[in-house]
Amino acid sequence: MYDLEFIVGHLHYWLFIVLMMTGFYIVVSRGNLVKKIVGLNIFQTSVFMFYISMGKVDGGTAPIFPVDMKIDPATVYSNPVPHVLILTAIVVGVATTALGLALIVRIREDFGTIEEEEILKIKRKITAEENRDHGAGMGGSA
Repeated sequence: MYDLEFIVGHLHYWLFIVLMMTGFYIVVSRGNLVKKIVGLNIFQTSVFMFYISMGKVDGGTAPIFPVDMKIDPATVYSNPVPHVLILTAIVVGVATTALGLALIVRIREDFGTIEEEEILKIKRKITAEENRDHGAGMGGSA
């Protein structure tokens, strides 16, 4: 169906796919909240790499006009917009990671663990106790 030249020619896309699926797998399969943040960062990095590679033009130069403004129409320029967008996305990604880690610290303080399954067990136990206490209060007053 596809020849080897096609596959090797699109090797960077295969790398993005592998990184993206690795990050997604970590987020879905791991119960540790810090590992989930790491998985999100891997996923995010693959998206950054994809967009940056899309902005690269073979034989393209930086879009800086000459001082004399004599522009050669044969000159090919690279598009700077994907790079600028990714720079902004990196800043947002760092802030999101910091917020996620801060939330994990608070969860650890409240629940004593950062494992998702243990947190869910504790939440179920708290909910059951509240329902039992609420039900006892309703039955005693009626």
